[in-house]
Amino acid sequence: MSTSDLEQFVDSVCDESHLRIEDDLGDGFVRLRTSEAERRQAAHDIRSTEDIVIELLRNARDAHARTIFLAVGRDGDVRKLTMIDDGDGIPPALHERIFEPRVTSKLDTVHMDKWGVHGRGMALYSIKVNSMQAKVLTSNKDLGSAFYVETDLTKLPERADQSTFPTFEATETGGYSMRGPKNIVRTATEFALESRKSCTVYWGSATEIAATLYEFGAATTSPAVRAFTKDPNELAVCKRLCTASDPASFAEIAEELGLSLSERSARRILNEEIKPIVSLAEMVRTQALPAKEKNPEPATKTSPKAISHDARSLRLCNDDKALLSKSCEQAFLDIADRYYLEPLGAPEVKVGSQKIEITIRFDKQR
Repeated sequence: MSTSDLEQFVDSVCDESHLRIEDDLGDGFVRLRTSEAERRQAAHDIRSTEDIVIELLRNARDAHARTIFLAVGRDGDVRKLTMIDDGDGIPPALHERIFEPRVTSKLDTVHMDKWGVHGRGMALYSIKVNSMQAKVLTSNKDLGSAFYVETDLTKLPERADQSTFPTFEATETGGYSMRGPKNIVRTATEFALESRKSCTVYWGSATEIAATLYEFGAATTSPAVRAFTKDPNELAVCKRLCTASDPASFAEIAEELGLSLSERSARRILNEEIKPIVSLAEMVRTQALPAKEKNPEPATKTSPKAISHDARSLRLCNDDKALLSKSCEQAFLDIADRYYLEPLGAPEVKVGSQKIEITIRFDKQR
């Protein structure tokens, strides 16, 4: 047999993928050989919370998710992230193995985007070794996924300013100019705009995401399915909350998805007192006016009564004061039940010379 015949024979019985795979884990997941992982730039650093967020978002996008929900919370020095998507899902047998090095479902889809190379089987592993917890809460093939990550902020830092939402201005070319600290929400927003043709991203608190998932499920599931589904786990992850018939079951399903909230908050969602949020892309679109429509000289001056300010020019418009009050009210409601507290009216916001005072009045439940 000639050398060329031998080469053809080898090619016919062993295609290139066999040279890249160390172990076939089934259901489309593989463990790459070390050499292949290195070729895909396997050395990957997670240096901040924002790095974890972008890797989770890319992972959901590459699993063909059309809708991604990111819930963000903090408890002292612990950052809590929950990522829920309607992508391909992960078989239960692989829930732990996907956090091992070089395990990936993207054998032939490794690619470069604005955040670097993706598909080398190291992103989830890197998240795991840099976190206090990193796990799949629930997932199955074709049912989407819910990931949960906890980090120690004393060991893995993040931007100090996590409360500032980025500002946007539409450009003449149809894009957006973005300003603000590169915090979690800006990272998620940049991804949402970059990937808006393939997926939609929602960002908010656990309660806001739960309300949005409830509406998402109701809009994509028939009343019969919602009424007669005995086990919510039979449904796609993103649709399970719509099967809840009372606050207790709602809070229980939400907890299984990594969204901790009180029965009081669950009741307010079911009563439509807490509304679903809009996507990040929609939020940007409604906030940013096209540059050609901007008028450097306002047609009318703002009434002095519409602005709360002091002699040092600290200013909060009434809409922003109302937003701050609403956010504080929601944060208070999330913990009020634990201490048997009943809020008395909306929080009051006062702007001082060097501070903003927020007063929350309450009474003890009896």
